[in-house]
Amino acid sequence: MSESSPFDLAVAFRSMPRRLREALDPLGGNSGPVRGLLAEFMSLIDDAARLLDCPASMDEIARTIEETPADGWDADDLKTLRSQALDAGRLLRAIDAAAQNAAL
Repeated sequence: MSESSPFDLAVAFRSMPRRLREALDPLGGNSGPVRGLLAEFMSLIDDAARLLDCPASMDEIARTIEETPADGWDADDLKTLRSQALDAGRLLRAIDAAAQNAAL
């Protein structure tokens, strides 16, 4: 994702709620076993929302990215957003793995 476009980032953030639901599904509503990872993930979403000055929602982040004109991006902000999307993906994979292990 290091060369991802804003469109790619919007798609990534828009898919995160589904990916999070799927990762948490094995826990049947008991997020205790992944509480720390989940808090880290949500903190990352909060950081991305602050960067974009939008509500702290993955859908709102995606919408804000989509509504930002191509020439409206600061290179450093885009680089930070790419890093946040990569970290969020890493955390989603960790949440999924921890949930699978806890469900065994």
